Amino acid sequence: MEILEKYSMKKHSNMKIGGEAKKFIKIENKEELKDLLKTLKNYFIIGNGTNTLLNDEFLDITFISLKKLNKITDLGNGRINVEAGLDFGKLIKYMAENNLSGLEELAGIPGTVGGLVFMNGGAYGKEIFDHIESVEILNENKEIIVIPKSELKIDYRRTEIKENNWIIISANFKFDEGYKKELVKEIQEKREKNQPLEMPNLGSTFKNPKGYFAARLIIEAGAQGLKIGGAQMSMKHPNFIVNDGTATFEDVLNLIAEVKKKVKETSGVELEREIIILK
Repeated sequence: MEILEKYSMKKHSNMKIGGEAKKFIKIENKEELKDLLKTLKNYFIIGNGTNTLLNDEFLDITFISLKKLNKITDLGNGRINVEAGLDFGKLIKYMAENNLSGLEELAGIPGTVGGLVFMNGGAYGKEIFDHIESVEILNENKEIIVIPKSELKIDYRRTEIKENNWIIISANFKFDEGYKKELVKEIQEKREKNQPLEMPNLGSTFKNPKGYFAARLIIEAGAQGLKIGGAQMSMKHPNFIVNDGTATFEDVLNLIAEVKKKVKETSGVELEREIIILK
């Protein structure tokens, strides 16, 4: 276990916004995590910081990184166990190397496997739970248990895991044969063309309301390109907030509130945030 005090979270944020954290702890294994959480109260499990907006003042929180929990274990017949701290891009690479297919549509998502499982991340009509059989979690009683997918409540960008704030240790996946290399290339080209990957961002700001696309609602509300301080609704993808290098935590919060207000006024739809906000 590595413990860092007064750790700058700005360098751990894809949005490049974040203050000084009380502590930042790097976990070596799941038993170490289990023991640690028996003594902690105010903590947050952070992956790559790709969908979490952090306050830029002092954060009285102990951040825990599971990046060293990054093993892939072959279980045979297209089944693998993947630990939560693995970068999702490395899972896609493993699929390519082992001719496994199923999550190509998610190629290019910058989070960790645990982060995507936590929120049932997805893209282009595919969700990560489409190929999950079970999830190993640490529950509120500090017990490590394996829950079959059939016993979990899962919805669009929502899971029982997230609602109960359980910690994901690993997940068992079942893939098909036949990695779709051309599909991955096509998806990555779409991302580069349509998303502001060249600027600090947190991915999709709002969930797609049922029957609508958040990006379309933002355009119709005249909010694409809207800027407050250094934070702006991207001209490349209206559902992404980008940081021009000067954005503050308050800039982003105010921009989110203003966009929600404009969309509500023009369409009557209440947008729901996809990103997590830590104050």
